[in-house]
Formats: sequence, structure tokens, C-alpha cells
Amino acid sequence: MLRNIKPRDKQYKLADREGLYVAVSVTGTISFRYNYRLNSRSETLTFGRYGPDGITLAEARNMLQEAKKKIAAGQSPAQDKARSKGKLRAEKRFGVWAQEYLRGHEMAESTRDMRRSVYMRDLKPFFDNRLLHEITEEDVRGRADAIVERGAPATQVSKTRRLD
Repeated sequence: MLRNIKPRDKQYKLADREGLYVAVSVTGTISFRYNYRLNSRSETLTFGRYGPDGITLAEARNMLQEAKKKIAAGQSPAQDKARSKGKLRAEKRFGVWAQEYLRGHEMAESTRDMRRSVYMRDLKPFFDNRLLHEITEEDVRGRADAIVERGAPATQVSKTRRLD
């Protein structure tokens, strides 16, 4: 049914059940939403987009049940989602951390130059825009192995040493 929905001149809604509905934009984007009241305020929670890169109707219905539990407990799922997005935006990316490290830590200029070179050649292309928590031990080990394979064993990362 959702695959057959067509856009119109204006955004419109189609109801599902238990308050869940889809909003269909003029471009044809289909988003799962839920309107609720909490503390005398009306709020809308958007669960996500429908489609190959989005969520299914079943997933949206499960998310609705979780949201209803939060509302029953007096929590706002829409505000929780907004806070999570804000935290994610504020979280540091590897490239930002690396630049701060190279600028802020005391080390000899030759050491700084060597580390900057390794960062630019071997780490930046792979990790620059990734959030720090997204980088796994296996990712670091894989990059270290690539550096060694290139013939630069002096820059190998020890398997027992943590990068904090």
C-alpha cells in the first residue's frame, strides 16, 4: 500500500492505527509520525522515512509502542530525540580531535611533523569525518597494518596501547 502513495500539490496525511500516520510531502517523501499531548502541549514525533533507506511500517509501529510507554511515564519522546540529535552534533569527529591533538600536545617539532604526516596520509582519508565512538579497535588495527605493509613500521600502533 505505501509503495503506491503518490504526492499531491500539498503535503497530506494518511492514518494507520493508534495515532500513527504517514505524512506525504509534495516531493513524494513518506514519513511516519505520531501526534500526542503531554503536559498540556501538543507534540509531533517523526519516526523516520519510509523506503529502501528508511524504516518499514512494522518498525514504525514498534517505535510507536516504545514512544507510548515514554509518554505514559511523563517523558517526551520528541524532546528525547531532539536531545540525542544535539548530542550527536556536539560529539567530536576524529579530524577535529586529531587537529586539537597535533596543536595542543607538547612534543618535538620533528615528532609533530611525523605524526601530522601519518595523519594526513594514512588516517584522514579513512577517519576524518567519523565520530570518535564509531571508530573501532579493528579499524585502528587495520590502518596500522596498512601502514606497516607500506613499509613504515615505526608508526605502527601497539595492540596493547589504547588511544585515548
